[in-house]
Amino acid sequence: MSDAASPTPVPPVKTLPDAQSVTQVTHWTDRLFSFRVTRPQSLRFRSGEFVMIGLMGENGKPLLRAYSIASPNWDEELEFYSIKVPDGPLTSKLQHIEVGDEIILRPKPVGTLVHDALLPGKRVWFLATGTGIAPFASLMRDPETYEKFEQVVMMHTCRTVDELEYGRKLVEDLQNDPLIGEMVEGKLLYYPTTTREDFHHKGRITDNLTSGKVFEDLGIPPMNPAEDRAMVCGSLAFNVDVKAVLEGFGLREGANSEPLEYVVEKAFVGDGI
Repeated sequence: MSDAASPTPVPPVKTLPDAQSVTQVTHWTDRLFSFRVTRPQSLRFRSGEFVMIGLMGENGKPLLRAYSIASPNWDEELEFYSIKVPDGPLTSKLQHIEVGDEIILRPKPVGTLVHDALLPGKRVWFLATGTGIAPFASLMRDPETYEKFEQVVMMHTCRTVDELEYGRKLVEDLQNDPLIGEMVEGKLLYYPTTTREDFHHKGRITDNLTSGKVFEDLGIPPMNPAEDRAMVCGSLAFNVDVKAVLEGFGLREGANSEPLEYVVEKAFVGDGI
């Protein structure tokens, strides 16, 4: 038996389960930020779906929440758009990520805001408040959206003008997008509004629909179940209110298993994250 000291075991390098590297972080306001991460080679998803992402908690267990993928299904990376909650279990930490950091991503996409959950129609309405625009950021960049519909209406409402900037820049950049710029031209109608600050369009989405103002402003007929389809993403209260408005126009709620005139995302991540 050798008298030499036994080598000290080297502990294995720990990496996050399902880890993906952060490639870009953009802080839009003191309450909103977006970030891009590497995409698992095996991940396939339909534009508009969400996945579970997060960080490792202090107890050594993953802290995960549902986040809509804001990038389209053809993108080589994944993009997410998030609110910052100072005392939120996840976003209080997530808002401080930097390029090169890792996040946990469970590559099992699901969701109802997909084309398969809607019947064919002439016009599709994307109705969102705050970070609820994320799944529509994906759908607005998907060629299939413009192949299926003659018109795409993006209604996005935030409290202040600066909170609209993420969506405004995305829509503006679409015009020059080499993949779908020509498809978007003349088809995408963008209708941003604010509720707490002066802006050329003001008011809640529900109010602008029920009053008919949005139809008048855009020069399109009121919603009807023969032509119009809708997707909804926002807080629970917003979803309930919008559903009532849509059903007032005669639209019925559908699902992946039963496509109808409108769908609602029930896993939206709100202010408590």
